[in-house]
Amino acid sequence: MLYYLFDYIERNFDLPGAGLFQYISFRAGVAAVLSLLITVFFGKSLINILRKKQVGEDIRDLGLEGQLQKKGTPTMGGIIIIAAILIPTLLMAKLDNVYVILLIATTVWLGLIGFLDDYIKVFRKNKEGLAGRFKIVGQITIGLIVGLTLYFNENVVVRERSSAITSTEVTASGVDLKSELDVKSTKTTVPFLKKNEFDYHSLTPWLDINYTWIIYTLVVILIVVAVSNGANITDGIDGLAAGTSAIIGLTLAILAYLSGRVDFSSYLNIMYIPNLGELVIFCTAFVGACLGFLWYNAYPAQVFMGDTGSLALGGIIAVLAFAVRKELMIPILCGVFLIENISVIMQVSYFKYTKSKYGEGRRIFLMSPLHHHYQKKNIHEATIVTRFWIVGILLAIVTLAILKLR
Repeated sequence: MLYYLFDYIERNFDLPGAGLFQYISFRAGVAAVLSLLITVFFGKSLINILRKKQVGEDIRDLGLEGQLQKKGTPTMGGIIIIAAILIPTLLMAKLDNVYVILLIATTVWLGLIGFLDDYIKVFRKNKEGLAGRFKIVGQITIGLIVGLTLYFNENVVVRERSSAITSTEVTASGVDLKSELDVKSTKTTVPFLKKNEFDYHSLTPWLDINYTWIIYTLVVILIVVAVSNGANITDGIDGLAAGTSAIIGLTLAILAYLSGRVDFSSYLNIMYIPNLGELVIFCTAFVGACLGFLWYNAYPAQVFMGDTGSLALGGIIAVLAFAVRKELMIPILCGVFLIENISVIMQVSYFKYTKSKYGEGRRIFLMSPLHHHYQKKNIHEATIVTRFWIVGILLAIVTLAILKLR
């Protein structure tokens, strides 16, 4: 909203400094700072409100060191994360941008699903919370909306060299310009291929191209559900989900900035995506919200984000990855989420298999998800979180580095 206000002021009153709001980098910086301040300064007030309402976490005794001491710690802190993302975005971003609209919708929708889950757990005293099938339906719904929008919306395009014109065309002034067009495309980025590009249509060469949207939308739904649940599972010890999400969010902000600028994308020889630059503002607000939340969520946590926060964070990351066309790099970038997810799948599958074969269930890990395995080995949770963050940083660096591997 402030963008439109200062744009009007600059055009009509020539106010010094009003032109700064034309720059994405300036608005992104302001969004990050504002998001951080919202979580830090209003987070304490939220914690006090949650305590008065007795919105405390009901801890199950899993035999983990220091676990029972967390009983009664306020949960549903994801409310402040969502507010700290949405407020700066609404103030600083262009609200007619399709990518911004999609991310706002994703944040609100998954935040509401998570809030409902937490509400049932806390106020209805139902430890199971919202039934799993309803969560999945909610995640599939937003995945369907995102997939169809990204596929069919006319403003979701990439810039490609026109095949109908030769390599250059001459303007009236005699300057040679590469002929390029903004086109609808299902291309995405994947390392190690010749052009680092993969087209979803190649998955169904026997089908008419008009049916590619089915495959694309199914992939969107699958990844949104997987990453959203991955973030939810990772949110098991103080600061792990928020810190990991901040690292991933910062990486996606860099990718969005590079892919949203003609000069940088051309220099780095990566895909240029028109209209994507505005998404940097959302990304920096996202990172600021996660870092600000760590002020109260780092060990020893004064508040937990609950499903209100974790489901939203995972869904946001998945949709951001599709927007910047880096979703096939999620296994690397979101490697911490992936490992946590896989550890649970392996543990449950192996337990069921051994129980049916030997009559007694056996385990691969001392406990799953993986961070609980290390807790069982008497490693302090602060140490576990720090090491997981380091792994997340390394994976982020690898994600950025392999963009140039062809």
